Amino acid sequence: MTTEAPPFERAFRVEGITRVEGEGSLHLVVRGGAVTEARLKIFEAPRYFEQLVVGRHPDQVLDIVARICGICPEAYQMSAAGAFESIFGVDVDPQVRALRRLLYAGEYIESHGLHVYLLHAPDFLGYASAIDLAKDHRAIVEQGLALKKVGNDLMRTVGGRAIHPVNVRVGGLYHVPSRDELLAMRPALATALQQAKATLDFVAQFQAPPFERDVRLVSLRHPTEYPLFAGRIVSYDGSIDIAIGDWRTVFHEEHHEGSNALHARTATGETYQLGPSARVSIAADQLHPIAREALDRTGLAAQIARNPFWSIAARGVELIHYCAEAIDIIDGYQRPPRPFEPWTPRAGAAGWGSEAPRGTCWHHWETDARGMVTHAQIVPPTSQNQGQIEADLRDFAPAVLGLDHEAATRRLEQLIRSYDPCISCATHFLDLTVEGA
Repeated sequence: MTTEAPPFERAFRVEGITRVEGEGSLHLVVRGGAVTEARLKIFEAPRYFEQLVVGRHPDQVLDIVARICGICPEAYQMSAAGAFESIFGVDVDPQVRALRRLLYAGEYIESHGLHVYLLHAPDFLGYASAIDLAKDHRAIVEQGLALKKVGNDLMRTVGGRAIHPVNVRVGGLYHVPSRDELLAMRPALATALQQAKATLDFVAQFQAPPFERDVRLVSLRHPTEYPLFAGRIVSYDGSIDIAIGDWRTVFHEEHHEGSNALHARTATGETYQLGPSARVSIAADQLHPIAREALDRTGLAAQIARNPFWSIAARGVELIHYCAEAIDIIDGYQRPPRPFEPWTPRAGAAGWGSEAPRGTCWHHWETDARGMVTHAQIVPPTSQNQGQIEADLRDFAPAVLGLDHEAATRRLEQLIRSYDPCISCATHFLDLTVEGA
């Protein structure tokens, strides 16, 4: 008579993941050596921004939604501004529009600089934190901080503040800088461009975990410029191509047990991926020529589209792009005759999106005849990526379950950090548990 051995059981618990924005937990269920469930729980308290803006004037709204995130405030401002300008029929002056791109470039430079060097590079280099990395490689961390400073300085110059800018209004900006004010930023941006090139060369030498999968990559696509705050919503595989306001015709939000963030899925229930890997894959032909040449030199384009760990290289490409574009905007800048276009309040509804560093941030706004907000829907990129993060964890986890607890945990955290999740934005990480049964 023989008795069967009990099923293999293993439990992981990590109290409070570091190097992400916010708090949450990951719950894994393993049966027979296979991961049958991977659930990312976001338990930060809901922040009620969609209710706080009801009854507000649109210009008040732009300042309020900027407070949703300290890293990507412009994504929330520009998505809301685009929706209001669509409702009120406002055409923004081309030079003011260029200034908005310049402000947004500052956000990309500071956000990607922070993520590449202080949040994600330690995973590839075997360090627990940027502080530990700095003990052995001070210059690496200082380069990341220098890039972040340039981005914040650019946001201050155009947006009035380095964090939570206050210069955006419906129809344009409250104040437009002089040409001399922008030219004063040019030397720092020229240095940042060289640092961005060095960044991509640096991360391209990393050894990414071998993990490839077919995934639906989604971003904005514009006919003449690298996607930022206009265009159509498209997928890399060609299955999605819709107007920017029609997000709800193809996607929807749904509540999942254990999470204060709503998940997003396609109409057929499928997950998808947003962010730098999606943009670089979908719009590589619209990158600044300096950035496109750098991407081609790495030979990583195919891996960026299939392996989420290589998002760090996509961020390096975008660092180059936005440093170079910022310089071009400054070189071609002519101060516009007025900072904003006047508009007349009206009742209406519109959806709009813009590309946060982490992916498409989509909004739907409704106004009454006085132009006051009656309804808002704000769909952050992290809540859209959450389903794909879980799918990736479910597929990737079997490859690390044979490692010791600490090494397996580091790999799973590294995968989550590849998405640069902003959990605070998503509430409308990481305590890790693995159950065996």
